[in-house]
Parts: sequence; structure tokens; C-alpha cells
Amino acid sequence: MNAAEAFITAQTAPGRAPLVPEITLHLAGEITPIWQATEALLAEHGMEPPFWAFAWPGSQLLARHILDHPELVRGKRVLDFACGSGLAAIAAAYAGASEVLVNDIDPMALTAAILNAGLNGVTLTSLPGDLVGTAPSCDLIVSGDVCYSRSMAESLLPWLRARAAHHPVLLADPGRAYAPRDGLTLVTRAEIPTTLELEDRTSRTTTLYLLHPEVEG
Repeated sequence: MNAAEAFITAQTAPGRAPLVPEITLHLAGEITPIWQATEALLAEHGMEPPFWAFAWPGSQLLARHILDHPELVRGKRVLDFACGSGLAAIAAAYAGASEVLVNDIDPMALTAAILNAGLNGVTLTSLPGDLVGTAPSCDLIVSGDVCYSRSMAESLLPWLRARAAHHPVLLADPGRAYAPRDGLTLVTRAEIPTTLELEDRTSRTTTLYLLHPEVEG
């Protein structure tokens, strides 16, 4: 076990997300201890906060929809972009995808996703680095809760729309302020339990969209 794997297993415990009880993840029970544990690493290595230690509403809705509609991914090469814990990716692997790629700018997230895959007896392929501006080889992109800041939304959405011209892009969002409002087809919606440690409310209305290549206007 390398240092990243040891850190993840020491700071988390196996748990299950409310909407996807079929899948086990390395999850942080509380936000403060893991945030404090990563402060030194953040300062020393410029790492991202430990978003990978939580099952965010967007990834839960993606995973639930994939498990309930396996034909969406069966036999396809699926990319879980900004994968975090890898929850949606694991669901795609369960549902019969031919290959599932996980990408995140945070190397710890990729490590967590691979560890989580192992907990569930499936295999994911790690695709490190910043994919924005590239053309990854896949049949479907899924992405959950990536519009939590203006800079993230402005950086990622044009690229995701460009990719949507070549294959479907599914975007799940729990009502973030910077999520797109146009150029979307609603796929499904659910009320997902959250914690006041992570959110400002005890549940989030989360929506799964099919992203259009261009916004009509």
C-alpha cells in the first residue's frame, strides 16, 4: 500500500451513499477531521481539498440512474469526468460498460476511485491530468456536481458542450448557482439527503441533464 492509499484508508471508513446502497465507498464520517488531516498536504503539495471522501448528490444521482438504466452504458466506453470518489464510474462498471475511465485533476481522487472500485470487485482505468481541451476516446461522458464555482463552470462547460457534439454528455447538478440553465434536456430528478456539514440544508434537489452541444438563442 502506497502513502496515498494509506492516507485514504486511515481517514475514511467503508460506507454507502443513501441513494446507492449497492455500492461501498471509502467515506469520511465527518468533514472537519479529514479537512484538518489534509491541511499540511494541501500546503506542501498544492493538493485539492478531499472532495473524494464524500458521496456528493450529483454522483449519487448519476450512479442511481446508471444502475436503473444499464442500457445507457452496456458495452460502452464511459468516462467519469471529475470523478471524485468514482461512485458513478463504479455504477457504470456494474452495469456492463466495456471500460470505465476515471479522471480528476486531484491524484488522490483517482487513488480513492481505484480503491473504491476494489471494494466493489470492479475495475476502473485511471486517466490522470487535465482533460479540458482534449478529445478523450469514449462513448459517453458522465459528470456530477462540477459547477460549484464560477471558475469551474466557465472552464468546464464549453469543453463539455464541445464533447457533446461527438457523444452524449450527462451532467448531474444539485442546484449550484453556476450550473447551466439552457441547452439541457432533463433526464431525471431526485431529492437526495445531505449533511449540514457539507451543505446548507439536509437535502438537495438534484437534476440529471443531457447536455446539448450548443445553447439555442
